[in-house]
Amino acid sequence: MAATKLSEKEIAAELKKLSGWSVVKGNLHRVFEFKDFSAAFGFMTRVALAAEKMDHHPDWSNAWNKVTVDLSTHSAGGLTKNDFDLAGKMQQIHGG
Repeated sequence: MAATKLSEKEIAAELKKLSGWSVVKGNLHRVFEFKDFSAAFGFMTRVALAAEKMDHHPDWSNAWNKVTVDLSTHSAGGLTKNDFDLAGKMQQIHGG
């Protein structure tokens, strides 16, 4: 079943359930910060395994102790429940 693009109202409601996330250029966006590169890379590894199970993959980058994440569902042309589910999982893995 294809993911359905959320309305602005649905996006606002889902965003309230998350901490530290915002919508930037149509993407669900957050920068996670860690004590060092190893912790940041460990986070990315754990998220990669979860994302693969969900079959929903982030656009992200790492610079030393920071991981910058942008989520959207390209096939739906915007944000879907999948993006918010993955953001929630990332938040859970990060611990906050």
